[in-house]
Amino acid sequence: MADRKRKQKSVEPVIENRKARHNYDVGDTLECGLELKGTEIKSVRDAQVSLAEGWIRAVEAPPSLSLHGVHIAEYPPAGVHRQHDPIRTRRLLAHKREIKKFATEARSKGATLVPLKIYFLRGRAKLLIGIGLGKQKGDKRSDIAKRDATRAIERAMSRRR
Repeated sequence: MADRKRKQKSVEPVIENRKARHNYDVGDTLECGLELKGTEIKSVRDAQVSLAEGWIRAVEAPPSLSLHGVHIAEYPPAGVHRQHDPIRTRRLLAHKREIKKFATEARSKGATLVPLKIYFLRGRAKLLIGIGLGKQKGDKRSDIAKRDATRAIERAMSRRR
């Protein structure tokens, strides 16, 4: 019984970074915890987050990950004096060996660590990050062409039924 309850995912809002999959070729991914303040967590639950301009900085010396450029809107019911800074640097929580692995991979490939989505798992805010290699304009066009081709095939198959 307890195992079933643990495995159930909550239906909390999932905030996705659609631009990341469009602008980057995402390889490995890692699930990290987010260190948030009280008003920030309430804004995240209301899906008042923009991941589009976010990026992640990895430091190897003391292994740490930090999230930059992500806008989490202020929570109006909290009042003026208890608000957080909407674009502050937020610490990410992960194991040391995972941080070191991601930092070395990103540095060796010349890639970028990008935030992919924020979601809740057992009441905790989680951030899925990925190693992204920048796409060229031709790569983006070929991806669009592939997507259109698969849609056309699916349309043709549905008409046959």
